[in-house]
Amino acid sequence: MKILIASLKHIKYCNIISETISLSAKVRGTGIALRTPQYIRTKIENKNAIIAINNNEFAGFCYIEVWSHGKYVAHSGLIVAPKFRGNGLAKKIKTLIFNHSKKKYPDAKIFGITTGLPVMKINYELGYKPVTFSELTDDDEFWKGCQTCKNYDVLIRTKREMCLCTGMLYNSKSNK
Repeated sequence: MKILIASLKHIKYCNIISETISLSAKVRGTGIALRTPQYIRTKIENKNAIIAINNNEFAGFCYIEVWSHGKYVAHSGLIVAPKFRGNGLAKKIKTLIFNHSKKKYPDAKIFGITTGLPVMKINYELGYKPVTFSELTDDDEFWKGCQTCKNYDVLIRTKREMCLCTGMLYNSKSNK
């Protein structure tokens, strides 16, 4: 298994990554923002993605989003292909993207939002703390990314103060 910063040679996996995210959203029945193959491609091109490959087969993925002119960085799209789940791959991917983010964006506050308990546990182990949404970016473009989530109406109804997701923040300044 190789887990590495995605490069142009990994563009060929964009469709399967997008499909895996979409299928996971349907199976779990929880909120997952969907991402197009083109969107995933831009993350790979900008060296803002981690990919796991096993014998040339897609195994997992996660990408970085940059908000508020680099003040905030979010990890999104963490996905592991079904046949590779249950072996700690998500934690390895998340740890690598976390370290990559700290190196590439050293002054940014790193955050994520999730409904998944396994991701919450990984985030907690990395030093994230649960926070209210008001402590996350106020960048409208970030919140537009939630539009494809089935729980988007909750977010809008509460004026972006609450949702079914849990916001988690790693503040490099307070964690040093």
